Amino acid sequence: MKLSEDTPLHHQARLRAALEQSGHRLTEQRAAVYRFLVSTDTHPTAEDVHQGVRRSLPAISLATVYKSLETFVGSGLALKLNYSDGSSRYDGRTDPHHHARCAVCGEVRDVPGSLPLQNVPGLHLAGDFQVTGYRLELTGVCGACA
Repeated sequence: MKLSEDTPLHHQARLRAALEQSGHRLTEQRAAVYRFLVSTDTHPTAEDVHQGVRRSLPAISLATVYKSLETFVGSGLALKLNYSDGSSRYDGRTDPHHHARCAVCGEVRDVPGSLPLQNVPGLHLAGDFQVTGYRLELTGVCGACA
């Protein structure tokens, strides 16, 4: 039976397989953090995830949320978006897509699609550096802040 890619059963199976492959166990806390992360498109901070997960698991600690998120990033289940101000946000979408970030309120939105590396204008690499991927982030002002 093939699981639809947007069902709780699919997410649970994907989580279990990725954790086992990277040597981690599936716990109730990790499952709750992952469910929250894949159910939102807001690119939450660890603190946002903690607040959201506490609705179903009141005793979960912020440290457990941080550790779970970093485990997901290391296992390929999530992306970590780091910013120059030291903040980080997490994305449960790992398919090819980009982000747009509002310079006023900090909101992060998904931008669908991808560009083949050879179509990124002005990119010239020196020496023997081999590019294996890239991230594109657009910055500007969202409609609410404009």
